[in-house]
Amino acid sequence: MFPFNEITDFKIDISEEQELFRKAVREFAENELANRVMEIERTNEIPEDLIERAIKLGFTGIGIPQEYGGQGGGSLMSAILNEELSRFSPAFASAITINHLFTIPVLIFGTEEQKRKYIPPIAKGEAFAAHANTEPGAGSDVAGIKTTSRKEGKYYIINGRKYFITGADRAKYFVVSARTSEPPSPKERWKGLTFFIVERDFPGVKVGQKIRVIGLRGEQPNEVILDNVKVPEENVLGKEGEGFKVAVTTYDKGRVGVAAQTVGLAQGAFERAFKYSLERKAFERPIISYEGIAFKIAEMLMEIQAARLLTYWAATLSDKNRQEAVLAASLAKVFATEVAEKVSSMAIKIHGGAGVDQEVGIERYLRDAIITTIYEGTNDIQKITIARQMVKRALGRELGLM
Repeated sequence: MFPFNEITDFKIDISEEQELFRKAVREFAENELANRVMEIERTNEIPEDLIERAIKLGFTGIGIPQEYGGQGGGSLMSAILNEELSRFSPAFASAITINHLFTIPVLIFGTEEQKRKYIPPIAKGEAFAAHANTEPGAGSDVAGIKTTSRKEGKYYIINGRKYFITGADRAKYFVVSARTSEPPSPKERWKGLTFFIVERDFPGVKVGQKIRVIGLRGEQPNEVILDNVKVPEENVLGKEGEGFKVAVTTYDKGRVGVAAQTVGLAQGAFERAFKYSLERKAFERPIISYEGIAFKIAEMLMEIQAARLLTYWAATLSDKNRQEAVLAASLAKVFATEVAEKVSSMAIKIHGGAGVDQEVGIERYLRDAIITTIYEGTNDIQKITIARQMVKRALGRELGLM
C-alpha cells in the first residue's frame, strides 16, 4: 500500500451526471470536431466557429464554480472534457481548457474582487486567459525566473520575456510570474517570486512570434514580451514574494488535465489502429489475424485502460482535496503521457507506410504525444516529485532531491 494508507484511497467516484456530460462532449467531438481535424492540421489554426460552438455548450465553464458564472464540476469533470476532445484534437482540447491555468490560481489565491472581475468572462467564453511563467532559461525550474518587477507607488513595473505560452495569441488576461526581490540565499531560490494578473491591453504587453513546435498544430505557443508593463498593486495574485507556492499549487492541480489529454489521444490512436487492422488485408487475411498485430492491439488497450484508471483516480483525489492528490497527479501524468507516446508509435507501425503519410493523419498522434511528456513539468521532474512525496511520507520531512 505504501505510500498510501488504505484500500479506500483508490476509490473512484463517477456520477450519472458525469457520464451524461461525457456523452454530450463525445457527441460534439464525433459530429463536429472530427471532420475538421485535418483542416486544423493543414492551416495550423482552429476555426472560430468551433470555438464558439464549444462556448455555447458551456465547455469553458467546466471546473469553475457557478457563483462565478461557471458550470461547476471539478477535476474529474475537466478530465472527462479533456479526454473526449483529445480523442480527435489535443490542440482543440488545449485551446478550450488552457484557461484553467489562469482560473485555478485566481480561484485559490485571488481576492474576491479579482475573482469577480476576471473569472466570469472566462467561464462564459467572453474572454480567454493564459499562464505566463516559462522563460527561455526557466521552465521546470520555477525558481530560475528572470522577469523582474519593481514597485513604484501603487504600481509594479514588469520587464521580461516569457516563452512557450500556450493560448497567448487568444488570451485577454495572463497570470505572470516575476521576481520582486532577490532570494536571501542560494538554498532559498524560490523566495522573492510574485504572480500578477496582467491584462493584454496594458501598455508594454506584446504577444510575440508563434513557436513552431512539432505538434499541437492549431494551438501552438507564443512568446510574451513585457516591456515596462505598469500593473496596479491590486493585481498582485496571492502574497508578494510567495509566487513559488502559487506556481506549484497550480501545476499540482492542472497536471491531471495533461494526463486526461493523453488518455484521449491514446484512445484516438488506438481506435484508428484497431479499425485499420480489421480492414487492411495482407496475404488475403485481415492483419489483426497475425500475432504481430494482435499483440500490439491488446497491449495498447491494456495500457490505455490502466492510464485512464490512474487519471480518474488522481482527479477523484483532487476533487476531495486529499493530500495524496499531488503524488497521484504526478503518477498519472508520467504514466499516461508515456502510454500515449508508446501507443501512437505502435499505431503508426500497424498502419505501415500509411502511418507516416501526413494526409492519413496517424503520425500527428505521436507528434502531439511527445510534447505532453515535456510541458507542465517534464516527466523526469515528475519522477523527482514522486520520490520526494514518498520520502516525505516515510520520514515526515523533505530531503533535498535533485
